Amino acid sequence: MSGLGTAKAVMGLCVVLVATSAWAESSPFVGGWHWNHAESTLASGEPAPNDVTAEISRVDSAHVTWSLTVVSGQDAKGVESFDAVPNGEFYPINSDTTAAFRLMGNALQGTFKGPRGQTDTLTCTVSADHKKMTCKGVMSSGDGRAANYLDVYDRM
Repeated sequence: MSGLGTAKAVMGLCVVLVATSAWAESSPFVGGWHWNHAESTLASGEPAPNDVTAEISRVDSAHVTWSLTVVSGQDAKGVESFDAVPNGEFYPINSDTTAAFRLMGNALQGTFKGPRGQTDTLTCTVSADHKKMTCKGVMSSGDGRAANYLDVYDRM
C-alpha cells in the first residue's frame, strides 16, 4: 500500500477515533477494528492491502491514540502507532504526511496531505449499533485528478 494509501486506511480509523471523543469515555469504539474488504471500494489505481486492523486505546477531547497494522503485498506487515489532537489543525502523522480532523455532528471529516500535493478527504459515520464504520472519501493527486472510495470497518 502506498504512503498515502496507508494514510487513507489510517484516516478512516482516525475519523472514528475522533468522532468518539464527543461521546463518553465508555465509547464502544475503544478496542479492535477490522477493515471489511468485501464491503469497501478502493480508489481507482490503489492496491488493496491484504489486511488492516487497528487497536484503539484512548479517545478523548485532547488525544486519540491507536495502533494500526497493515498487511500488504507478500504479507509485508507494517505497524504504526499514532497520537493525534482532534482540533482541525494539521499535524504530522509520519515523515511526509500531515492530517487534520473536524467533528461535524455525528460525522467526522478528516484530511490528509501528502508530500507531492496529493490530498485525501473523507467523512466517516458510525452505525447506530456501533458495530460498523463507513468512510466516504476522495483522493486527489497533486495534478487535479480525483478518485472516490468507500472504506468499511467492522468491530472485532
